[in-house]
Amino acid sequence: MPRIGPIELPEFPLLLAPMEDVSDPPFRALCKKHGADLMYTEFISSEGLIRQAAKGLKKLDIFPEERPVGIQLFGGSEDAMEEAARIAEQAGPELIDINYGCPVKKVVDKGAGACLLQDVDKMVRLTEKVVKAVKLPVTVKTRLGWSDQTKNIMEVAERLQDVGIQALSIHGRTRAQLYKGEADWTLIGQVKNNPRIHIPIFGNGDINSPEKALEYRNRYGVDGIMIGRASIGAPWIFNQVKHYFATGEHLPPPTIDDRVDAAREHLERSLVWKGEHEGVVEMRRHYANYFKGLPDFKEHRMKLVTENDPRVVLELLEMVREMRALAA
Repeated sequence: MPRIGPIELPEFPLLLAPMEDVSDPPFRALCKKHGADLMYTEFISSEGLIRQAAKGLKKLDIFPEERPVGIQLFGGSEDAMEEAARIAEQAGPELIDINYGCPVKKVVDKGAGACLLQDVDKMVRLTEKVVKAVKLPVTVKTRLGWSDQTKNIMEVAERLQDVGIQALSIHGRTRAQLYKGEADWTLIGQVKNNPRIHIPIFGNGDINSPEKALEYRNRYGVDGIMIGRASIGAPWIFNQVKHYFATGEHLPPPTIDDRVDAAREHLERSLVWKGEHEGVVEMRRHYANYFKGLPDFKEHRMKLVTENDPRVVLELLEMVREMRALAA
C-alpha cells in the first residue's frame, strides 16, 4: 500500500486534484463522502499567504470530515515558499504539496507553477527549502515538461525525490498543451517503472470513466490516480471507479434525486463556509455540471444562476426533482 510519510493510503488510492475555484471545503467534503481517498486545497499563493491576504488564509480552512488533506502552495520565490510552508503547516494539514504544474499565464509570468519546469535547478532549490522548513511530508504536482521538445519529467522526478519529496503527481501534458489534446501517460509509466524511483507516483489527466481508470492502472502501473475535471458536478466518480475495480460492473448512474441531493449539500455547505452572497454566487458555475444531460434544463438553469436568495435557490433545486420525468 502506498504511504506518504506517516499517511497510510488504500491499496490504490483515488485523489481529488487541486482545482482553483473548485476544490474548496464544501466540494472536498462531497468527494470524500463519495469515495475520494486524499484531497488537496485550491492552490494558494505563497506571496499572498505571507501578506496575510484574506483569500489565501481562507483557503487554509480544513474540516475533520475531509481528511487526509494536503495544502497546495505555488510561488517563484524560494524564501516566500519556505515561509508560506511554515504558515500552511500551522493550519494542520496532513501534507504540503507544491504546484509546479499550473499552466495559466498569470501564474507562469510570476515564475511559478509550470514555469519552474524551465529551471529545474531552481525547482530543486525551492523544493529543498520547503522540505527542510516543515515536519510534514512534502509532495509535488507537475507536468511532463514545458513543451514537446523539453519533456524533462524523469530528471525532475529523480532530483525532487533526492531532496526529500515523498510523492509525485504527474499530469500527462506539457505546459504548452494547457488542457488541450490527449494526456500522454507513457512518460508517467516510465517514471513509475524507473528503478531509481521509490516514492508513490500518481497519474493525472483525462480519467473520466471507470474503464479508463482500470485501463491506465493496469497499463502504466501507477500507485494511484488523481481525478480532476471529471469530478466537477460528479463527485460520485470515485465510488464508481472503486466499484468497477472491485466487481467489473458499473454502479447505477446517479438519479435525479442523487444529483439534487449533491447540489443541495454543496450549496448548503457553501452557504455556511462562504456566507450567503458568496455561497450563492460561487455555486452558480456548478449547476450545469450537476444536471448535465437533463432535457429542457436551460430555462431552469437561468433561474438558478440569477436568483440571489438562497432559500429560493434551494426551492428551485427541489423543483428539479419534479423534472425527473423529462430525463426518463
